[in-house]
Amino acid sequence: MRLRIATLVAGIAAVLVAGCPGASASPGVRALAAPGAEGGQAVYGAGGVRCVLGFNVRQSGTYYFLTAGGCAQVGMTIYADPGLTVQLGTVVSATTGGVALVRYVEPSVERPGSVYLYPGSQDITAAGRPTVGQRVCRSGPTTGVRCGSVTAVNVTVSFPQGTISGLARTNVCTEPGDGPGAPYFSGGTAVGLGIGGSGNCTSGGVSYFQPVSPVLSAFGVSVY
Repeated sequence: MRLRIATLVAGIAAVLVAGCPGASASPGVRALAAPGAEGGQAVYGAGGVRCVLGFNVRQSGTYYFLTAGGCAQVGMTIYADPGLTVQLGTVVSATTGGVALVRYVEPSVERPGSVYLYPGSQDITAAGRPTVGQRVCRSGPTTGVRCGSVTAVNVTVSFPQGTISGLARTNVCTEPGDGPGAPYFSGGTAVGLGIGGSGNCTSGGVSYFQPVSPVLSAFGVSVY
């Protein structure tokens, strides 16, 4: 599937001045922290890999984010830009369902616990399991925020990369560039990470997500 390149949100290319050899900050000037991003924004890996940041998560004072798809390769460096010049972090663990845990550069620096709404933000304060009929929204860099409802749970779906069980099915549309890894949420509650779908946002379609609660348990992390 051909992926589309999305414009990143202004400000994501901030770098850590103090971490550069020979660099120094002027008196009274605060050095910028290494970049962070919100859920729903595009992230990139070597070899043309493009995914979407799902949710920022943490374990005590260490900050990570979740993504999926081709980015779920342990040791892979994840970047904020397609030119691979602004490093976000490194994949430190991955599930068999293709979800990655990425430890941020400067993992002790707090990151935004929110999803980007194109424009605006939705603060994420809890995680929950999806239920049939539940209203959910998905944020992605191609079509922004799209909402609908969960139509089935515990679904098994065959994708080109393999068969995945335990998914939730929705009537939320998705298009190339909106995933994989896109955050699905219900208000301030995280419910899942986009895995794939069919159709489009003109005529309608079906999308599937990996419920996030089992992923959080597997990695031993929590949303904000």
